[in-house]
Amino acid sequence: MTDSPARVLSDDELDLLELALGGAVPPTVLTAALPGVPSDVVLTDAENTPLARLTARPGALPDVLEPLKPVAAAIGPQWDPAVRRPARDVRADLETGTGDDAENSVGLLVSEVPTCEESDTAVALVTGGGTEGAAGTPTSTVLLLVPVARRAPEAGAVGAPGLVRAASGLAATLAERTAARVRTVVVPWSGLGGTALEDVGAAYGAARVETLAARRSPATAAGVAALPRVQDDAVRALYPPASAAEVIRATKGVHRRGAVVFFTGLSGSGKSTVARALAAELDDDGLGTTLLDGDEVRHHLSKGLGFDRESRETNVERIGYVAALVAKHGGIAVAAPIAPFAAGRARVRTLAEEAGAHFVLVHISTPLAVCEARDRKGFYAKARAGEIAEFTGISSPYEEPDDADLVIDTTDVPVPDAVETVRRHLTSLLADPPR
Repeated sequence: MTDSPARVLSDDELDLLELALGGAVPPTVLTAALPGVPSDVVLTDAENTPLARLTARPGALPDVLEPLKPVAAAIGPQWDPAVRRPARDVRADLETGTGDDAENSVGLLVSEVPTCEESDTAVALVTGGGTEGAAGTPTSTVLLLVPVARRAPEAGAVGAPGLVRAASGLAATLAERTAARVRTVVVPWSGLGGTALEDVGAAYGAARVETLAARRSPATAAGVAALPRVQDDAVRALYPPASAAEVIRATKGVHRRGAVVFFTGLSGSGKSTVARALAAELDDDGLGTTLLDGDEVRHHLSKGLGFDRESRETNVERIGYVAALVAKHGGIAVAAPIAPFAAGRARVRTLAEEAGAHFVLVHISTPLAVCEARDRKGFYAKARAGEIAEFTGISSPYEEPDDADLVIDTTDVPVPDAVETVRRHLTSLLADPPR
């Protein structure tokens, strides 16, 4: 494995890898979506964890995808193992189920939050009255297929957690109003790879696949499209034109005080996991959130820097500078470098406070022995063997902060609880009136 070149995957590419590992698309689709990669390549995430080896074979021979380590999961309803299952497992359950599960099943794509009309449409599809050629034939099993992406949604759009919760509500409705067995299935989906979502849905075992949003009536589609203008329209109905213009302008100009949430801790402490989960939760709350993870920053903002003390301080200061810019304009920046030195962390705090932003220093205090035992990437073993110089906690010091706003040890604190602790603290700060 170590002799093969590596390719760090983007969030969209990770979605496609997860689909391929689960049997929803063939490895050839993944190969085609990664132009320029060698014929034998190790695919890693942004933390350089080797996830799979992809081998492209000549001629008619199929490409080979070998799993190496599990794809890292986060928290939230979209990561619940009960609903985020590989396509081959979902398909196998249908094929080995009772009666005609596989032959008489329907996959309903919940790509947007279902409206009341779509809820009724779903009931009609399941009971046999909503699909041409299938009228009068009730469906025995329904797969509510929820496509979700790792990347953050567009501003104002419902994110992955909200979409899965909405689908769960639809599942309860279908269970109440039909006799079908209803299963909610999360589909990692970024649109990469050129495969139609309907075909991916079929790979999960559905005999036919319907997209609920495609069945919206023109009136419902127009109503959904008009939602962003509802408040402006109400203001214009209440005020004369000149007054309405000023009220609308003032409303759009409300500027929330931004914040920098800065995680620090040893490699393997859990800081990146908690930071990613926090950023996803804040995005789902409608708060514009930018995640500056240590490894990803190293690939872009700090590419070329080494790991000596000066380079590490430069890396941390660059992260702090970008985070302060985000927060200065009302955004939330979540950063998760190791940041081993007190002076560098103090500089980040100063940059945030000079930008008029809240600053929250979170020390993920998981002990070295626990971090070393987790070691998904094998770095600690290499550092112990002298193969990696200047490795924090082994051959380079970590200065534990004495000014942390929150201290969390993930040895005993589950990730959801850690996220909730930080979220509560941040929410209390953001309750300050807009400036």
